[in-house]
Amino acid sequence: MLRYLPYLLVLALWIYAFVDCLNTPEDEVRALPKLAWVFVILLFGEVLVGPVAWLVAGRTRQPRERWVAPDDNPEFLKSLKPDDPRTD
Repeated sequence: MLRYLPYLLVLALWIYAFVDCLNTPEDEVRALPKLAWVFVILLFGEVLVGPVAWLVAGRTRQPRERWVAPDDNPEFLKSLKPDDPRTD
């Protein structure tokens, strides 16, 4: 059973790259038109060249938004109402 694992991993990467390419908007595709990337992934998927090329050079990398704690988030702190000592 373990001898099938490399084939399953290649297949999983091929499917992931193919679906990711299809779901990526046209304006976020780099280096080649989207249709060309689909053909590259389909033609060179068995040897991992197509999917790896797509993941490395084909799609844009979105910078991840860093999570900021509420105490450090200036927008959150501005939204707080000041304490009114008369209400206590």
